[in-house]
Amino acid sequence: MTTQLIAGLRALVGDAGLITDPKELQPYATDWRKRYFGTALAVVKPASTQEVAAVMRLCAETRTAVVPQGGNTSLCGGATPLTEENASRLVPGGAQIVLNLSRMNRIRAVDPVNNTITVEAGCVLANLQQAAAAADRLFPLSLAAEGSCEIGGNLSTNAGGTAVLRYGNARDLVLGLEVVLPDGQIWDGLRGLRKDNTGYDLKQLFVGAEGTLGIITAAVLKLFPQPRARATALVALASPASALQLLSHMQGACGDRLTGFELMSALCLSLVAKHFPATRLPFVQAYPQYVLLELTDTANAAGLDAVLHEALGAVSEGGLALDAVVAASAAQVAALWALRENIPEAQVREGKQVKHDVSVPISRIAEFIAVTDAELQRAFAGVRMVTFGHLGDGNLHYNIAPPAGGDEDAFMAHAGEVSRVVHDSAARFAGSISAEHGLGQYKRDAILRYKSPLEMELMRRIKAALDPQGIMNPGKVL
Repeated sequence: MTTQLIAGLRALVGDAGLITDPKELQPYATDWRKRYFGTALAVVKPASTQEVAAVMRLCAETRTAVVPQGGNTSLCGGATPLTEENASRLVPGGAQIVLNLSRMNRIRAVDPVNNTITVEAGCVLANLQQAAAAADRLFPLSLAAEGSCEIGGNLSTNAGGTAVLRYGNARDLVLGLEVVLPDGQIWDGLRGLRKDNTGYDLKQLFVGAEGTLGIITAAVLKLFPQPRARATALVALASPASALQLLSHMQGACGDRLTGFELMSALCLSLVAKHFPATRLPFVQAYPQYVLLELTDTANAAGLDAVLHEALGAVSEGGLALDAVVAASAAQVAALWALRENIPEAQVREGKQVKHDVSVPISRIAEFIAVTDAELQRAFAGVRMVTFGHLGDGNLHYNIAPPAGGDEDAFMAHAGEVSRVVHDSAARFAGSISAEHGLGQYKRDAILRYKSPLEMELMRRIKAALDPQGIMNPGKVL
């Protein structure tokens, strides 16, 4: 059967679209964090929606599991095939392929009047942004992996990033989708409409589903006017509670021009300074917390700078801001954002940590941090909190490092207990254990503790209706 399947796949996508050599397969079967290592019969790289449909029909006929994959930047193992042991347990017959969409990377259409762009799923996010900019438009989804992640994966995980405060998650940026269903049928929902009140909004079933219901092959996405002005500042604060006060003040003073509002603890910036020696911290002394905030507007730069300075002046005079620096050039803007963007890599260089991607109601973030910090210190004395994230939309990357100089492996042996404390705390604050990274393999079992049995059952019913054979990305989400 395996030989026949491989021959059938080769006939559909050609030699250029098929990888079967074990060494060449390995990168596609390994997740970005090197946490999951799976196995697959082949990596199939179709060049068109019709080829995707043909591959899906063959896989449905042979009951072969399909793992959709884009740039393979998932942080939860959502785009990684299962191990041979898990595949034999969860997949009928145990056979699985990786369906990589990277060859499907065309910009199909740009409509600057309708403010839409139609792209294929394999389009790298940065290339999409550039295509929008070439039409004097903005595609606002922005995240650290934008140079390698692909829009199909962004949509399948409902990606967030640094501009959610103003523009929303990936879900909010989609007008239409083209999807290949598990039986090989093609649903053409590529509509560029802001209003379409004709029944269920089917596209939203597939956004955030992590490839468990079908394969997104193309999308119609929203564009926005290109900002002409950008004003960026780093503000030093005494506490997360002060950061929430600052957020409220800036929203009142600046309205929807407030595009980014990123919280970073003192430890975060100290790690960046330690592991990126060329980094220059803008303040002489260290402060407990920092907020990197940014305004954008289609108006002139001078006017936006004046708005920012006036808003920051008010919080400085009131004692809320302990210090602040406003970028005076594009180079300074880049330097300030580098402080935020280098935190994940600084964490890697520092050593092993237990990482979390949680969200809680914005108004309760300060309380969540205080309560959870204290609970972890009681349970694991001396641990270091590497806390940063998108404060403006309630998403924290709440990470815990072992005590300085401590035994990393001994600490990581308690990773499950640490995560239970964090996730239970997020649940008590009416939050979520996954804000923007998805569930994948990593949180598939954990979510059962936090969603009601009815909610899980409704998800299973949808899965069974669209994928009755269970061949779409098995072992993920459900």
